Amino acid sequence: MYKSITVVLVPLLACCFTAMAADTFTLHVSPGGNDGWQGYRAELDATGTDGPLATLSGARDRLRALRASGELPADAPVQVLVHGGEYTITEPLIFEPQDSGTATGPVVYTAAPGEKPVLHGGRRIKEWRVENGVWAADVPEATSDSYTVGAFWVNGERRDAARYPKAAHTAGDYPAPSDFFYADGPVMEKKADSDEEVKSSTRFRFREGDVKQWEHLDEAVFVVFHSWATSLHRVKALDLQQRIVEFTGPARWHFTYWTNDQWYFVDHLLDALELPGEWCLSRKDGVLHYLPKPGETPETVDAVIPLVRQFILLQGRPQEESFVSHLHFKGLSMRYGDWPIGPSGHSDGQAEASVEAAIQAVGARDCLFEGCEVSHVGGYGVWLREGSQNNRLQRCALTDLGAGGLRIGETADPATPAQAVSHNVMDNCLLHDGGRIYRSAVGVWIGRSSFNTISHNEICDFRYSGISVGWSWGYAPSSANHNVIEYNHIHNLGKGQLSDMGGIYTLGISPGTVLRNNYIHDILSNGNISGGWGLYTDEGSSEILLTHNVVYNTRTGGFHQHYGRENRVVNNIFAFSQRDQLIRSRDEDHVSFFFENNIVCFSRGNLLGSTWKNGNYVLDKNCYWDTSGREITFAGKSFAEWRQAGYDTHSVIADPGFADIENRNFALSPDSRRGAGI
Repeated sequence: MYKSITVVLVPLLACCFTAMAADTFTLHVSPGGNDGWQGYRAELDATGTDGPLATLSGARDRLRALRASGELPADAPVQVLVHGGEYTITEPLIFEPQDSGTATGPVVYTAAPGEKPVLHGGRRIKEWRVENGVWAADVPEATSDSYTVGAFWVNGERRDAARYPKAAHTAGDYPAPSDFFYADGPVMEKKADSDEEVKSSTRFRFREGDVKQWEHLDEAVFVVFHSWATSLHRVKALDLQQRIVEFTGPARWHFTYWTNDQWYFVDHLLDALELPGEWCLSRKDGVLHYLPKPGETPETVDAVIPLVRQFILLQGRPQEESFVSHLHFKGLSMRYGDWPIGPSGHSDGQAEASVEAAIQAVGARDCLFEGCEVSHVGGYGVWLREGSQNNRLQRCALTDLGAGGLRIGETADPATPAQAVSHNVMDNCLLHDGGRIYRSAVGVWIGRSSFNTISHNEICDFRYSGISVGWSWGYAPSSANHNVIEYNHIHNLGKGQLSDMGGIYTLGISPGTVLRNNYIHDILSNGNISGGWGLYTDEGSSEILLTHNVVYNTRTGGFHQHYGRENRVVNNIFAFSQRDQLIRSRDEDHVSFFFENNIVCFSRGNLLGSTWKNGNYVLDKNCYWDTSGREITFAGKSFAEWRQAGYDTHSVIADPGFADIENRNFALSPDSRRGAGI
């Protein structure tokens, strides 16, 4: 049935240089160049008057001019060799349809062989003042109404903003109860159009002594945890007598929707600057404050604040059927970007759907990102938006992300075929350490988009789901179908912070969508609220094939279907959920799913959780095994009673014979007892 999964990641940041044709037109870009030069040489000429260009935008403009003059045919293959070093950018690099290549003559912006160019979107902080152990530096940009610093890095490491209460940094990076404050119930208010009282979405009541009239409270951010999202808020008013805090903007849900003791903490609070490694910016006086870690000195640290929000924008006009096409980017690194929290705060319904990306494409066709890096940014890494088709990301690294990794598609159906998003590929990429600011962001998000492939990637250390497919709730027709999610290693998600999440999470009717050969483990949601599943077919998920996946170490189940129709769950291994193993949340009039030829191995909880009342499901040819030695029951029935009711007629309760179950090696030998037909 299933041996093992190996996700092979070739060296991610090495330039994948492809030899070009002999008649390829070549330009050079170098940090020591000049955009007034011609760019035909890698180094300065003997006269000192010509050499490489200085920027990628300079190379783009040079190509535009050469094409406009007729010196360079529009279909000629072009390579722009970007030499090693650092390129400071203060605004995104924009490519439009006129910058396109062709199928036989692509325009390639590539790292020169053996060299490593970095697009640097930040500013180094060098002029420190030290007083009583606290470093201070002027950031005059922060006093502008349009500028907010959302992150700070030292020696390439994101530093934590000063907060109350302090995070304990418990083993495994899962929060302790003391890491948070807890609300003391809702604040009720009348609806605008009636006398009905409802819970407020802008105010809640805090416990005695938790929130104070700190000197810098008006600059702080309240990070409030809902079930599958967080909302980020700035304070409008504080009533210490009634213990009520009011925010400048609403949360997507009213406060205390799930529990009266909703958890939160106060971030970016200068009054809380106490521990080594913490920082905070006072916008009032434009000063950055930092408590250094042991061994750090102002002379030896590389301290960076972000200045730009986005690095590369492909701006086609799909509504006019005008596209940016056949542009290739290879071996480029993009570092230090921001997506700050505005004065009204931030709250999305799911997956941080309003947060944009460092690389963003509208109307991109047949474009390639290969061997590129996006790291230390405030939003998503890459977003393929309206009209983007047949694009490819391969061997890229998206790491240290304020939000998620890759987004494909939009949240609404396309108005025309030209505006549809489809046939895009992400292969053999590393997506690591996301949701640092916008915690409900997803490793890979596919919205109203079809025929995409997500394969051979490692996706880990996000606070919400690893991959989300579809953006339609219920049984309405959806434009998300035929998406393939295969051979991915998805692990260490949730980190005990959010809930109602999955290693792979699906929504809506999705014929032709396949989840196969994925290796999923350590999906640990907030223990107080249900919802850390491996494979999760949520609202209306239908006609999906889930096969040859290995799922283990989940909080609340290896497989969960909220509701859906005729999904096929075949030839998978589900092991060691902390609670129940297989969850079905709703009885419906049609067949929910076919669950066949699977192995379910566990030691805690029940085999079947939630509702299995109306019998509209098919289970057969499975192998079940409880390593604790308990008798396995099936929704309150013995195995004999369950089979007599017509389920699991050809299934077995038997040790499947894994190679090394203690070390979670689920390989099966040829003579393993895997159940009839497995």
